[in-house]
Amino acid sequence: MQTYKKFLLAAAATLVFSANAMAAEKLKMGIEAAYPPFNSKDASGQVVGFDKDIGDALCAKMKVECEVVTSDWDGIIPSLLAKKYDFIVSSLSITDERKQAVDFTDRYYSNKLQFIAPKNSDFKVEKTDMASLKTALKGKTIGTQRATLSGTWLEDNFSDDVKSIKLYDTQENAYLDLTSGRVDALLADKFVNYDWLKSEAGKNYEFKGEPVVESDEIGIAVRKGDPLREKLNAALKEIVADGTYKKINDKYFPFSIY
Repeated sequence: MQTYKKFLLAAAATLVFSANAMAAEKLKMGIEAAYPPFNSKDASGQVVGFDKDIGDALCAKMKVECEVVTSDWDGIIPSLLAKKYDFIVSSLSITDERKQAVDFTDRYYSNKLQFIAPKNSDFKVEKTDMASLKTALKGKTIGTQRATLSGTWLEDNFSDDVKSIKLYDTQENAYLDLTSGRVDALLADKFVNYDWLKSEAGKNYEFKGEPVVESDEIGIAVRKGDPLREKLNAALKEIVADGTYKKINDKYFPFSIY
C-alpha cells in the first residue's frame, strides 16, 4: 500500500510539473491591431496581418503557444514593461530612445518613410535634402501618427517650417483627415501607404517624391535582459532560411521588405 501511495504522489507531482512547464511555454505577443496590412482586425474581430503571421511563425519555431494581446499604440511599450505581454511584434522602429526602455531583436523588415498627398495637390517633394524639404513643407499642415519615427522626424526637423504638424492616435484616423482635407499631406511608413493607396479610399492619392528616410529597421521588442530576445532571433533566422518568411512576405507584398 505504501508503495502504491508513493507511486500516486510521484504521478501527481509529475502532472503538476508538466502543467507548470506547459504554462511556462505560453507567451503573449503585443500587437496594436490598427495598422494594416501589418496588423488589424478582420470582420470577425480576429487580429490579422503581416506582424501577426510573423509572430505565429516565430512561436511555431520556438515550439511555444502564443496568445495575442492588443494595445493602443501609445501604451504598447508601457504595457510590455508592465508584463501584460512578453514581446511586441507590431511594426516598432528600432530607435536609440526606445533602446533605453526595451531590448530589440534583429530587424524583421526594413521600412522607409514617404509622403502621400492628393494627386492634384500642389504639395511636391522634388528633392529629399533638408533645404528642399523645408521649402516643400513651408506653410503646409502635415499629418502623421503620434509616437512614431515619422512623427519624431517631422517634429525634430520641421516644426518651424510647417503651418502645423497634426498627430494622430492611429494611422487610420490620419487617413480619414487626409481624405477630409484637414491636412495637406501625410508622412508614414512606405509600405502602409502603399497598401492604403490601393484601396478605394486612397485611389485619388499618390506618393510625393522619393522616401525621405531610408534606414528604418523594424524589430521585436522584449523587456531589458530577457533571454527571449535570443530565442526570437534564432527563430527569425530559421524562418528566413527555410522560406517561411518569404511566404508571409509574398502574401502581402509583390516585393521583399526584408
